Amino acid sequence: MDVNAAVAAAAAIAGLCTGVIAVLAFRWSEREQKRPTRTSLRPDGNAALPPGVDTVLSVLSSSAVVLDESDSVVKASSAAYALGLVRGGRLAVEPMLHMARDTRRDGEIRQVELDLPRRGTGRGEALAVSARVAPLGSRLVLLLVEDLTEARRIEAVRRDFVANVSHELKTPVGALSLLSEAVMGASDDPEAVERFAGRMEIEATRLTNLVQELIDLSRVQNDDPLEDAEPVRVEQLVAEAIDRCRQQAGSKQITMASGGTADLTVWGNRSQLAAALGNLVENAVNYSPARTRVGIAARKLAAPGGDLIEIAVTDQGIGISEKDRERVFERFYRVDPARSRATGGTGLGLAIVKHVAASHGGEVTVWSSEGQGSTFTLRLPESGVVRGRPTGGPFSVNGAVDAERPYETDSFDPFPAPEALP
Repeated sequence: MDVNAAVAAAAAIAGLCTGVIAVLAFRWSEREQKRPTRTSLRPDGNAALPPGVDTVLSVLSSSAVVLDESDSVVKASSAAYALGLVRGGRLAVEPMLHMARDTRRDGEIRQVELDLPRRGTGRGEALAVSARVAPLGSRLVLLLVEDLTEARRIEAVRRDFVANVSHELKTPVGALSLLSEAVMGASDDPEAVERFAGRMEIEATRLTNLVQELIDLSRVQNDDPLEDAEPVRVEQLVAEAIDRCRQQAGSKQITMASGGTADLTVWGNRSQLAAALGNLVENAVNYSPARTRVGIAARKLAAPGGDLIEIAVTDQGIGISEKDRERVFERFYRVDPARSRATGGTGLGLAIVKHVAASHGGEVTVWSSEGQGSTFTLRLPESGVVRGRPTGGPFSVNGAVDAERPYETDSFDPFPAPEALP
């Protein structure tokens, strides 16, 4: 009996001890779970950030990264991952990491501009960024990174533009200065004075054209053409472009003809559209040999976003090589610089056409074959004005336009396949 009582007492004591140990273990586990750990400071653990910081970082346009005292990433924006600043929960850019450590040590705000390798390209392209590091609380560091690549590119374009303008202006101005000296030195030779005066007139005209095209380019880049938009008849635009180049074409015995322009209207700024089409026709005349033909044809083209009007200018000139085709719409770019000087070209005409087309919601494209000619196609949104159908007009055959043959609009096709062009 005593033995049984002793066993029961021992079992009760053992059970009591087990229960006490279990309660203590449970309490200790709860306390450990509430204690902040390194894992809780990862990007998905925002408890370590001061109140409101997470919200502010989410609306910043800059790439944001928050680092703790061990250089682990507490928070990083999606833009930071896209730029490749964060990889595997760590800051991957060593100069920025050194800046963060220095700022954590002395609390000073630091800023630096860096060129970083662009991810995913094997061409060595640099990514220009501006990094700013500041302390965030007592143990966190905030890194803000701005992408300056596009700003640098725009600045480079502006510098090139200023350099090109300076060069282009210097040539005629220098020529005028030399010619004026020559006129003064040949005051007793009427023939020489007349010859030099003729050259001065040519250079002055070239300078005037350059200044005017610079003004036109600035206007189409800065103005909103749709503020003064109106329905513009394609037939009138083509007529103005032909009249503008009639004298040049006549001196080279170049035939100009148009087709398919009746019953078509576009929506936009009349003066800008006239300047753009005039530049295309003028280029076609300038780069065409004597006794050839320049054709201007138009048609309506169905498109998902609304009908477009296509105006094509076709010449039988020298053509454009494949490598030059990609750059002909750049400012001051010339396929043949020597020929451009002879014709008075500034290299801005096609750049103006490109900007006018883009600002009107359209585009300009080029097809060309060396020795066969070129076709520049201007596509613009239709104005939506419905007019009666035409009864007659010029006809296009294999890219050439015949002003003596009537046509019906339903069967008129002014855009032959490139291989059919002469």
